[in-house]
Amino acid sequence: MDKIAFPLFLPGLRMDRFDKAAASGADAVIVDLEDAVAPDQKATARDQVVAALKGTTPPVPVILRINAAGTDWHAADLRACADLPLLAIMLPKAEDPVICQSVAHATGLPVIALIETALGLHNAVEVAKASAHIAFGSIDYAADLGIAHDRQALAHARSTLVLAARLAGQGAPWDGVTTDLNGEATIEGDAQHGLGMGFGGKLLIHPAQIVPARRGFAPGDAELAWARRVMEAAAQGGSAVKLDGAMVDAPVIKRAQAVLARAQ
Repeated sequence: MDKIAFPLFLPGLRMDRFDKAAASGADAVIVDLEDAVAPDQKATARDQVVAALKGTTPPVPVILRINAAGTDWHAADLRACADLPLLAIMLPKAEDPVICQSVAHATGLPVIALIETALGLHNAVEVAKASAHIAFGSIDYAADLGIAHDRQALAHARSTLVLAARLAGQGAPWDGVTTDLNGEATIEGDAQHGLGMGFGGKLLIHPAQIVPARRGFAPGDAELAWARRVMEAAAQGGSAVKLDGAMVDAPVIKRAQAVLARAQ
């Protein structure tokens, strides 16, 4: 999952838009059978997804967000994954590492654990270790705790998830969605904030969010120039060298390498 930073949600009932979503510039398409589908349309959406994807070779990676364990649709969603060209399964309301493992076993696919409840956050390290990747369901998390969906209120949860992913040996998690579809400055600012908190990407809900989200995660010219100068200084040899009066040692070099990797 480390090569995917900006996956785009697509409602399972709108597979007629799949080609457009795949061509949008998103790193992957998350076909959604959960929040984007009303209860009385779950079976219809599932059938449409299977009909649209089975036997095809999608041009971008496809992730299927199934319904949570314990719901009436979970088991049928798992069965529908058979023979579909999926990169991974996204498990909503991920709270129990045993369930993460059972979903992986049932489908034969990696599991992306969407952590969006207090219990999920409490068990974040164990859930991360039982899955291939984690992501933040920030809106549901805020609703579960009855807190504001803003940067200050969600700071603890974000830091906890970044730490959990690191302890599990995963790549940095994906940050939650931005609901503002019209403000490029908002999505870019949210992306920059997520990057600063340690996230490696962001869940997106509209193609218009892709470009500003990428801008938010991209290093600026000054940061790129600094990273290149650090690497040039490091190439001079030795365990530590000086640059602009500051010591360039292993942690600084690692940060510079991360900046250059992000630019790519």
